[in-house]
Amino acid sequence: MNNNKDLSLLAEIAHMYYEEGAKQSEVAEAFNISRSLVSKYLSRARESGIVEIIIHDDFLHPHRNLEKKLKVKFDLTNAIVVPAQEDKQVQKKRVANAAVKFLLRKMEDKAIVAVAPGTTIYSMISSIPSTAKNHDALFVSITGGLGNKQMDIQSNVLCDLFAQKLEAKKLELHAPVTLDSEEAKNIMMSQTSIKKVLNKAKTADIAIVGIGGNPVYSTMANSYMGQMNAEDELNHPEIVGDICYNFIDKNGKLVDCEWNKRVISIELDSIKKIPLVIAVAEGKEKVESIYASIKGNLIDVLVTDSATASALLEK
Repeated sequence: MNNNKDLSLLAEIAHMYYEEGAKQSEVAEAFNISRSLVSKYLSRARESGIVEIIIHDDFLHPHRNLEKKLKVKFDLTNAIVVPAQEDKQVQKKRVANAAVKFLLRKMEDKAIVAVAPGTTIYSMISSIPSTAKNHDALFVSITGGLGNKQMDIQSNVLCDLFAQKLEAKKLELHAPVTLDSEEAKNIMMSQTSIKKVLNKAKTADIAIVGIGGNPVYSTMANSYMGQMNAEDELNHPEIVGDICYNFIDKNGKLVDCEWNKRVISIELDSIKKIPLVIAVAEGKEKVESIYASIKGNLIDVLVTDSATASALLEK
């Protein structure tokens, strides 16, 4: 059916069914055709554009327009926005839950998932359904994380927890977050065991990262500042936040500072090459650092709250 007469017939059938509320059997009798042909004609009416079905689900997903605006303005692959909450812990949990749902949809059977540290990423673990399993997936740590500080959000711990919940595999990076000097870092990064993990992380299909805000930066980075001149680092004029413990400026570029010379983490250029980088970050204090991460092409997907999303759109 491709001429005007055929299209007119489709329109009449569609009008009787959708507008007048007639049953398919009644339409079939009126046009002297079979019921199965009515169903076929209704499908063609949708395919040709005569009929458009619009689902008004704003009450189910009130922030769909915010998501669309974020995707268009910042050229993101996807954006997921949950309602902002006065209770920060509730908000963090809801963002984490949305991030888990997205991650599980995107993960294939043999996916390699690079995991960065973060409190919101830690919150994702408890949101994984007990029925979700992916035995052939591999979770890889992309930052150092040894010792007793902030153990629950260390990258290695998160990899282990993800692997446990999904009955998947893990590959941990057995190195501290930061070393005493740039020379010590270079030696550590040249070790076969360290290179093996980071090289595997560079082949990841997906990366889950948090974004530290200014002036606190990430929880872990801030807790390790005592090993160097914390005052100089925290007051550095160019730093707006961090991603995977890499301190970045307003353009998402690596800042020339003492911390970045000593930290054990995947490089920014390697993050950019991972096909799907999902940033899980909420709170207005992170607007500048999220914006910087977007400008630096460091993330593809943003999972956040509505207040943070609105503030980003105002920039």
